[in-house]
Amino acid sequence: MQQERQFSRIDWVASGCRLLRGIAAEFTRTQPFAGLTIGTSIHLEPKTAALLLTLKAGGARVVATGNLNSTQPATAAFLAENGIVIIGERTGDAGAHHGFIDALLDESPDLLLDNGGDLFARFLERPYGNLIGGTEETTSGRTRLTPVRDKLARPILVINDSPIKQFAENRHGVGQSLFESFLRFTNRSTNGKRVVVFGYGACGKGTAACFRHGHSVVSVVDIDPVTTLEAHLDGFSTPHRTDAIRTADVIITVTGYPGIVTAADLPLLKDGVILMNGGHFPHEIDRDGLLADPSVVSVETSPEDMIATLTLADGRRLHLLGDGHMANLAGPRPLGNSIEAMDLGFAMQALCLERVASRVLGSEASLVPVPADIDRAVACAFLDLNR
Repeated sequence: MQQERQFSRIDWVASGCRLLRGIAAEFTRTQPFAGLTIGTSIHLEPKTAALLLTLKAGGARVVATGNLNSTQPATAAFLAENGIVIIGERTGDAGAHHGFIDALLDESPDLLLDNGGDLFARFLERPYGNLIGGTEETTSGRTRLTPVRDKLARPILVINDSPIKQFAENRHGVGQSLFESFLRFTNRSTNGKRVVVFGYGACGKGTAACFRHGHSVVSVVDIDPVTTLEAHLDGFSTPHRTDAIRTADVIITVTGYPGIVTAADLPLLKDGVILMNGGHFPHEIDRDGLLADPSVVSVETSPEDMIATLTLADGRRLHLLGDGHMANLAGPRPLGNSIEAMDLGFAMQALCLERVASRVLGSEASLVPVPADIDRAVACAFLDLNR
């Protein structure tokens, strides 16, 4: 009889991160981070474990904390067992999260791998001398940090400004994972549902396309008329905001900006509407404002499924998924984006950190896109593995 062996989800993810495996092998030989500490605030889930162990293979001491509400305890424990310094635990409390950020910066990392701008923004408030630079993963983080670019004055490469990141992770990865998350949270059909997608950047494009492929009737709302025209020519309905909200069975926010759905919209929302956020920060749907509105007479929650049902005075009921946190990393058994999409994005992260660590970039490279040669190298490597 053959011997059976169990493997974990972390093992499964690692086996699919083929680009990172190759980079880790190269880093083991070249040691680009020898003597350096890399600090990161990132979603601590199995795919980021593969990235952080790749950096460790390159000689780095890695210190990590999570983003709001997304740390997966099994992943944090695995990383700690494998030599990564873990600060804090899963929390949805902003104050506790800021404390973890401070504790991480107390380690004076030489490189920062940021995901939303928390680390670099706090660094400006309590600077230290040995920071070389680093990377920022998200559009939300780049938007947040752009006004203080001159103060940062260090090389910071923005992963989300890579064309690969835009189409591989944001369009395909986020679109697929938000569609999967809707099904996972609700166990409800998408067929015939009137779905309104707020934001038609790369994430919005992928989300709208995936729900259309799921036989939903999809509308797009975007503040930019040029982007709205693109959505129209892509075949989506583009009603005015008020009309879109009135008819929506499902509202999905993927804009990167706060206050997209607020208490002011309560009179417009139809009975049974489902609210889901796909943006990095949990402020696109103003959860606290909705709950505090006097028209909300009761709130029922399912802790297991992370669904909150708000009942209004007129009897209408609204359903908020994951407390407004990024849905693909919230709720029951959160999976995030696909392994392949994240392998591509994290390969760029690793190579960009290697570039910054080499000290060939100056302050003129503060908040600039991934260098084109890194984009090409990652694309070629992925194609070689998949042809």
